[in-house]
Amino acid sequence: MNRWNPCSRRAFIRRLRQLGFRGPYSGSRHQGMKFEGRTLPIPSNREYSVQQLRYVLRQAARAMGRVISVEEWNSLD
Repeated sequence: MNRWNPCSRRAFIRRLRQLGFRGPYSGSRHQGMKFEGRTLPIPSNREYSVQQLRYVLRQAARAMGRVISVEEWNSLD
């Protein structure tokens, strides 16, 4: 059974790029990544906890219009 694991910011950005996001681009408080005209703000801390990772991935899934499963997320790299 796969589990959510903490993720470094660098790995998070690399995986989002594999899902089709572009960036990161500078913003006001946070940098953001774009997917088909929608901007996803990404926090600036070095490592994302499981709770923070799941929160940001839910926002990314809404931008993409589909669910990102734990198996799919862990298979990216």
